[in-house]
Amino acid sequence: MKPTELVNLLRERMPSKQLEWRYDRENNILNIQHKAIGKGMTLSLPQVINRYEAKGDSAIQEIVYTITETFDAMEKEAKGELKSSEHIYPIIRSTSFPTESKEGHKFITSEHTAETRVFYALDAGTTYRLIDENMLNSLSLTEEQLKEIAKFQVKKLKTAVKEDHVAGNVFYFLNENDGYDATRILNEAFLKEMKSKITGDMTVSVPHQDVLIIGDIRNETGYDVLAQMAMHFFTNGKVPITSLSFIYENDELEPIFILAKNRQQKENDKK
Repeated sequence: MKPTELVNLLRERMPSKQLEWRYDRENNILNIQHKAIGKGMTLSLPQVINRYEAKGDSAIQEIVYTITETFDAMEKEAKGELKSSEHIYPIIRSTSFPTESKEGHKFITSEHTAETRVFYALDAGTTYRLIDENMLNSLSLTEEQLKEIAKFQVKKLKTAVKEDHVAGNVFYFLNENDGYDATRILNEAFLKEMKSKITGDMTVSVPHQDVLIIGDIRNETGYDVLAQMAMHFFTNGKVPITSLSFIYENDELEPIFILAKNRQQKENDKK
């Protein structure tokens, strides 16, 4: 599919008079502006085309859904319909994720690990809007209040997991598809509960937004399986976070490659 064909297809699927389409041929990007709210979004056409070639029409359906729901959330925000503290949640993103909005407002964030950062979002039902400094003021909340609310909201999320056994190791998958699967990594009580049932090394992975994987790694093969699994999810997720997994020990998350280095050092010390 050529970029111009993709642009025409998206316009056909979203025939709204409120949308203004700007195709930048030089940079191969598409900017879609919503006239009523004065905001928009930019798409990298090669990325969408690659996803289309891999997934077919479902990729187009996904992008149309995302655009539609995002603009719907923006409209609700403009009308002041997204101001309930019950709709505030933390969101896990890669540290490479932009830290400010298209308008230049800084997002409210918290440090997490060397690979991940915590953002905060206002839930709109089928999508959510990341909270920036400008939006924080409209919510009449301090940054500290926002983070406390979000921390409390994490505890309300379901934590049912599916179990799978591979080569003597156990893997637990959390996949509610509510947009907050990776967010469960911030639920300390949940992590401690899982730790109590694990007999080997406990690993935690958030390869993309819509999955959280907890591993009970009982042998070296388990680490190989985990690495392949995390990379697979990372490359196939709509919102990739990190292909790196973490060891959960002493209530802390430590990247596995650092742990491996530490173990090697300990073995050398013993010798």
